[in-house]
Amino acid sequence: MGHKRTRVKKHIEPALEDILEEEVGKRSFSLDFLNQYQRSIWHKFEKNDIIFLSGSAGTGKSFLAASYAIYSLLEKKTQKIVVTRPIVEAGEKLGFLPGTFQDKVYPYMLPLYDALDDLCGPEGINRSIVDKSIEVAPVAYLRGRTLKNSVCILDEAQNCTYVQLKLFLTRIGYGSKMIITGDPKQTDLGGRIAMLEIIDKIKNVGNVGVINIGDEHIVRHPIIHEITSRI
Repeated sequence: MGHKRTRVKKHIEPALEDILEEEVGKRSFSLDFLNQYQRSIWHKFEKNDIIFLSGSAGTGKSFLAASYAIYSLLEKKTQKIVVTRPIVEAGEKLGFLPGTFQDKVYPYMLPLYDALDDLCGPEGINRSIVDKSIEVAPVAYLRGRTLKNSVCILDEAQNCTYVQLKLFLTRIGYGSKMIITGDPKQTDLGGRIAMLEIIDKIKNVGNVGVINIGDEHIVRHPIIHEITSRI
C-alpha cells in the first residue's frame, strides 16, 4: 500500500494527511469463500469478459457478482459498477410507486443493496467509494450506451426477454466485464426462457464463461435445498 499512500498525498493538503493515512489502509478488499466452488467461480470472473451464473436460490450468485464488482473497483481494475435487472413483479401488482426514478427502482434492487451492505458495511471509506461509483438502472435505460471500464451486473436474468438480454450483452465496452445471474427455475414470465437460449448460442464464444451452480452448493439456510428439490 506504500506507493498508493504516496500518490494520494500529492493531491491533498497536509492537514488531511493524518485522516487519509488511516483511511487508505481500510480500502483493501478481502472475501472469505464459503467453499472451493466459489473460489473456482472467482477464477472464471478473472478469466472471462462475459460470465453467466445460473443456479438455484441461495447459491450466492448475486453475492459473488457484487463481491467481484466491489473488489475490481477498490483495486482500481475498473472505474464503475453498473447494476441492472428487468423490472418484473413476482406475481403481485404493486401499482403506482410514488417518488423519484431512483425511489421507484430501489425496491427491485434491494437484493444487490443487501449484498453491498454485507460486503462494505453501511458506511466507511469503502462504502463511500462504491456509492460514488455505482449506477443503477433498468435494462431498457441502457439502450444506445457503451459501458467501458466497468463491472456490469445483470441480476434476475431469467426474467429478461430475448431482446433485453441482447441489448445488455451488446453494451459491453473495452475494459469491462459482464456478469449475468439468474435461476431459470424461478422465471416470472412463463414460456420460453431467453437466458437459456442465449447461453446455448454464445457459450462457445471466446471470453464467455458459463457456470451452472448445483443445489449442493447452496450456502444460505440448508432448508432451501430441501424446498427447491420438492417444488
